[in-house]
Amino acid sequence: MIKLQIQSDIKDGVIDIVRAAISSEIKRLEIGLYKTNKQIEKYETEYNVTSEVFQKEFSAEDMRKGDQEYIEWAGELKIREKIMADLKKLKEIEYVAC
Repeated sequence: MIKLQIQSDIKDGVIDIVRAAISSEIKRLEIGLYKTNKQIEKYETEYNVTSEVFQKEFSAEDMRKGDQEYIEWAGELKIREKIMADLKKLKEIEYVAC
């Protein structure tokens, strides 16, 4: 759990402003996750394999477009991993006012 302690001389609305900003970031990340998942699904459909199989068994030589396509798919998987980790942290935040 992440506790976010907010201290401010101005009591009115500070927590709401911070909460809204974090909520906006969560929405932005969720949109990015959706787009990344769509791109990953495209590769999985095209090659008829899961990303797990791709990571374990594929190399650039197995790809129709070689290195570029391999790097793009692997990159999308890394991006998804990062977005999911960031989302998890942001969604666990508990707000504490002082």
